[in-house]
Amino acid sequence: MTKRQLFLMSSSALHGYEYLQHAEQDLTRFLQANKVKQVVFVPYALTDQKAYTQRVATVLERWGFGCVGLDATVDPVRAVQEAQAIYIGGGNTFLLLRTLYEKQLVTAIRERVLEHGVPYIGSSAGTNVATCSIQTTNDMPIVYPPSFDALGLVPFNINPHYLEPEEGSKHRGETRDQRIAQFHELNDAPVLGLREGASLLVEGNRATLVGTFPVRLFRKDTGAPTEHEPGTDLSFLL
Repeated sequence: MTKRQLFLMSSSALHGYEYLQHAEQDLTRFLQANKVKQVVFVPYALTDQKAYTQRVATVLERWGFGCVGLDATVDPVRAVQEAQAIYIGGGNTFLLLRTLYEKQLVTAIRERVLEHGVPYIGSSAGTNVATCSIQTTNDMPIVYPPSFDALGLVPFNINPHYLEPEEGSKHRGETRDQRIAQFHELNDAPVLGLREGASLLVEGNRATLVGTFPVRLFRKDTGAPTEHEPGTDLSFLL
């Protein structure tokens, strides 16, 4: 898996920034370093795929990159096989994964990224499906995918939009930490809680936290989760 090049964002939106603006510097550097001129965008996490593709394309084209969406006129497997880079956007993770299976893209994307080094960008649901499984998504299961197994581009799970328990809160429902603890009662994979504004850059066997906010790492049977600041080397997770 030394060829993999991944840029995994918690979200495409961050308070105080325009769409994708918070990641512009790091994402532009990532695409330029991989000599990408055009990105294939996968809009399957939302139902209005045309509008979604246009929103992403407008930003990428302003940055100097072309963008082609996987709409009804495109053979998705062929587009992925010919892609210079693959970007899967956010939305509903269950809908996204089901559609990836329906269109025979799970294996196709995995092979392109892991065996051929095609750069992969994910945000929110697109980051969820880059991991072992979608079992740590925050989304509602509005559809039923054939499996929770995802692309497996990294050997751990991610929880995008991570929020720590708010001190003094009167909310008595389960916190995100408690839900991740429940995941670990039956599963062993580490879970990286990506706060908004945080991204994970994976270059071969090296993983680095980028962005402006720290992340929280949860590992089974290791006690309290650990905090990691931007710039931290997280390669041990690979």
